Amino acid sequence: MSWRECTLGEVVRFQRGHDLPDQDRKPGDVPVIGSAGPNGWHNEAKARGPGVSIGRSGASIGKVTYTPTDYWPHNACLFVTDFLGNDPRFVYYFLKTKDLTSLNSGAAQPSLNRNFVHLVPVRVPGGNEQRAIADILSAYDDLIETNRRRIALLEEAARLLYREWFVHFRFPGHEHVPRTDGLPEGWERRAITDLADIYRGKSYKSSELVEDGGQPFINLKCFERGGGFRVSGLKWFRGEHKEHHRAEAGDIVIAVTDMTRDAMIVAQAARVPRTVGENAIYSMDLVKAAPKEGIDPLWFYGMLRFSRFSAEVREEATGATVLHLKPKHIEAWHALVAPRVLRGLFSEQFSAILDQVDNLELQNEKLAQTRDLLLPRLMNGDIAV
Repeated sequence: MSWRECTLGEVVRFQRGHDLPDQDRKPGDVPVIGSAGPNGWHNEAKARGPGVSIGRSGASIGKVTYTPTDYWPHNACLFVTDFLGNDPRFVYYFLKTKDLTSLNSGAAQPSLNRNFVHLVPVRVPGGNEQRAIADILSAYDDLIETNRRRIALLEEAARLLYREWFVHFRFPGHEHVPRTDGLPEGWERRAITDLADIYRGKSYKSSELVEDGGQPFINLKCFERGGGFRVSGLKWFRGEHKEHHRAEAGDIVIAVTDMTRDAMIVAQAARVPRTVGENAIYSMDLVKAAPKEGIDPLWFYGMLRFSRFSAEVREEATGATVLHLKPKHIEAWHALVAPRVLRGLFSEQFSAILDQVDNLELQNEKLAQTRDLLLPRLMNGDIAV
């Protein structure tokens, strides 16, 4: 095994990214990589893939992103212009083990200076060792990505089932059900307040968020763009709270705040998975929707995810940089409610799909934990490959 002592600037060369205002972006398939990773698309690339970038400014300073394709590195990041013969995948994993936030050169706004980054002393192995390490770590990430694609396919199957039955009215036995004013007999429109109770989340102080040892804290980072739960976004909370601030596996939460560029979080729903457990707290940026007696929770969740709910309710959100949605706008929305028997049939099929999703999420959590345990030990030479 051959390792050498050098500076980071002898491993890779960084450059500040290129400005790209929203109004100048054009439809395309080139990812735009910002401080926190992908943040949109454009029709022109400024860097060849595979590429590695690190967040240069803001809250995501030091965050590392790997991009397999050609891309546009935004000026909120530093991107590698030359790997100097080193393996790009190894560089990605290697940088993830480095705490670059201490190199902050900004005053009011955190900022990362490439000249400081280039001077960081490091110890790296030779090319063959780099590729072997990258192969081990990327095998875990490949499995995680495969599971994510499977989850996406399962959720798409649930969406198609919901829309087939409750939007296009092609439910089992629909041929024999008469319609009145376009609606099948026995169907009705009801406000969300008739279907569920809405509870606002916990208003918290930053001092109540802890590194570990607290309760799982569900927040905006737990939402996938377009809905669904992201376990990796969990934080940890230790403090006082009320009973209605608790959330457990199977509970439904809805985002009422959004800081994304294209408003893909606000009014989106997510279902708390088994991996979170039974003693979580959810933040004031969310509400919990608790279905009332007689309302199937899984049908209700499917309605929130796959109907026009999110698209229509988010139009009520206000704000310039940060969007805010008042719970009353959720409560006032009217859902199309099918007879109870049909809702139950959908819930049975949706339950089987969600069980598979939960199992895949659990697999991903274990894969990520194993990868993260291996990462520092491989990168400092404690484990030989």
